[in-house]
Amino acid sequence: MRPIFVILSLLLCASFASGETLRVMSYNVRYPAKGDGINRWELREDTFIRSIRAKNPDLIGTQELFYIQGESIVKNLPEYEWFGNSRRGNREDEHMGVFYKRSKLRVIECGNFWLSETPEVPGSQAWGANLPRMVTWALFEIRESGKRFYFYNTHFHHTADANQARVNSAKLIMDRIGKLPSDAPLVLTGDFNSAAPEAEAYKILTAHLKDARTTAGRVVGPEGTTSRFSGSEGGRRIDWILYREGWTVLEYETVKYNEDGRYPSDHYPVMALFEF
Repeated sequence: MRPIFVILSLLLCASFASGETLRVMSYNVRYPAKGDGINRWELREDTFIRSIRAKNPDLIGTQELFYIQGESIVKNLPEYEWFGNSRRGNREDEHMGVFYKRSKLRVIECGNFWLSETPEVPGSQAWGANLPRMVTWALFEIRESGKRFYFYNTHFHHTADANQARVNSAKLIMDRIGKLPSDAPLVLTGDFNSAAPEAEAYKILTAHLKDARTTAGRVVGPEGTTSRFSGSEGGRRIDWILYREGWTVLEYETVKYNEDGRYPSDHYPVMALFEF
């Protein structure tokens, strides 16, 4: 028979055991631009792959992803699968590619909608935007526990005169989220192309969602996320991870992974460690 103090110790440890965790990353990968010189995709591809391997996220929402980049990621990191259409509704141009560990997560359903007045029309654009913008989403199930959550990933309009487009995009996303089951956990990742916390789009979203950086138990890395391959402190914070009730954020990191001063993208990825 075990001594009573051993049994009590085991019970105490069980009562404080941590809940189920999920590592979520938002990563603007920078499209394969020929004009990027020494930072061209083919010269930073291996560094990019290693940056993901080093942080080991369970789920990644990407922006500026081209199909060839998505295929390279899963070829080199076969523990991941990915899905997503391009903003043109095909395999050409930028994707909001979503990557997930197949051993951790199962896709129950997934889809896309466009940030426009006709959200179901692929490639549609509105509000003076000069390019289509979109959301790729999924309902995921955690394999071990069967718990389910929604995941949205997006990239807002980037030009200085597109504030109204960003505001309308935030309103559309919140309208869509408002139609989901009210008790369903949700995470929203993206490059929002406007600075937190002063941007109007940020205020619209965080009226109902929480910001993982501001609620995390521990924060690592600079606030800014736009590095321009330079290793700077990151400029403005335009890459966000937001979420709805049902999670605790244990840690948040702006990831400054580099190899001898060479960076995998012109944005720093951001990552949150969530606990149910």
